[in-house]
Amino acid sequence: MLTGWLNKNEPDLVKMRRYIHAHPELSGFEQGTAAFVAERLREAGLEPRLIPGGNGVLCDIGEGDEPFVALRADMDALPITDPKDVPYHSTVEGACHACGHDVHTTILIGAGQMLAHLHEQGQLPGRVRLVFQPSEEKFPSGAPVMMRAGALDDVSSIYAFHCDPKLPCGMIGVRSGPLTAASDMLEVVLKGRGGHTSRPHLTTDLVHALSRVVVDVPALLDRRLDPRTGCAVVFGAINAGSAANAIPQEGSVRGTVRMLDRDAWKTVPDLVTQIVNDVVRATGAEAEVTYTRGVPPVINDRVATAVFAGAAAAALGESAVVETPVSMGGEDFSWYLEQVPGSMARLGVGRPGEHLDIHQGEFDVDERAIGHGIRVLVHTALAACSS
Repeated sequence: MLTGWLNKNEPDLVKMRRYIHAHPELSGFEQGTAAFVAERLREAGLEPRLIPGGNGVLCDIGEGDEPFVALRADMDALPITDPKDVPYHSTVEGACHACGHDVHTTILIGAGQMLAHLHEQGQLPGRVRLVFQPSEEKFPSGAPVMMRAGALDDVSSIYAFHCDPKLPCGMIGVRSGPLTAASDMLEVVLKGRGGHTSRPHLTTDLVHALSRVVVDVPALLDRRLDPRTGCAVVFGAINAGSAANAIPQEGSVRGTVRMLDRDAWKTVPDLVTQIVNDVVRATGAEAEVTYTRGVPPVINDRVATAVFAGAAAAALGESAVVETPVSMGGEDFSWYLEQVPGSMARLGVGRPGEHLDIHQGEFDVDERAIGHGIRVLVHTALAACSS
């Protein structure tokens, strides 16, 4: 039944993906995409509801009490220019679906349509909730917003895909335990007495102090945390001064703090702040530390991952399922996993001869992955509902 349905509907699904790709909406402004999703679900006889703000969608399929399985897709685009020479390139200046969220959204629409059909035929053994989420790419992210809107109410488990251009189309990457890292932001602003570089002893040498922060803080943190936490502090911006012979009065560094261990993530803000202050104290500068929470690590549940892997094997064949490596990137699917068991898998979208990564304007996918993703999500929902 699923094969026949896909053969009939796959051209329309590709058109949906191309429409979403051509009309990207940035984090927090996904009202048009949400309305498009809701209309496609209504056409399948479903009753979607928009969250307050109108940029997210929830839709339940099926009846009964237990189990209740959730499937999640993110809908936002990135503030990146789309340079691709394709008919479906972005029509919005400075916005582009460079992370595959257009594919995630299309797959979940298709899975919802198919699950609705199965429910009509009396072949859905439980209930499924579709979660179309805004703002995955921005802090604060959209997962907590969806949870406040009821996304996890009565839900027993949750599943999601993320596109992986390094994995060939037709392959699914699974992993139990840590999949992505926690991702936080760190900013350190230093202030002190400036002056001439010929008389550094009469100043607070902020450039030197900032350099100490960049070099010493990651090294000292490594010695204060268990190496198995996988912690990485990397600074991406440093700003101080404008003249070669003048020591500035203020400067700053900004970076990210990432780690794979949930318990360490809960304690690291205070530890990082302490280490920064200890390092800066010796320089005589005044430090202002701003530590901004991002997302916790994605920790895939063992049982849920086994369900996902088994469903992928049933849908695409055992040879299509491989173990995917850990990523130090962040993903706000982790917020759902703080509340219920679940799993995220990598969807192979790689095209032969291409070596592009996500978050590049040139990023594109092998659109056959849409059908593969629908197959796997439908099989996963059925397996989770039956378990």
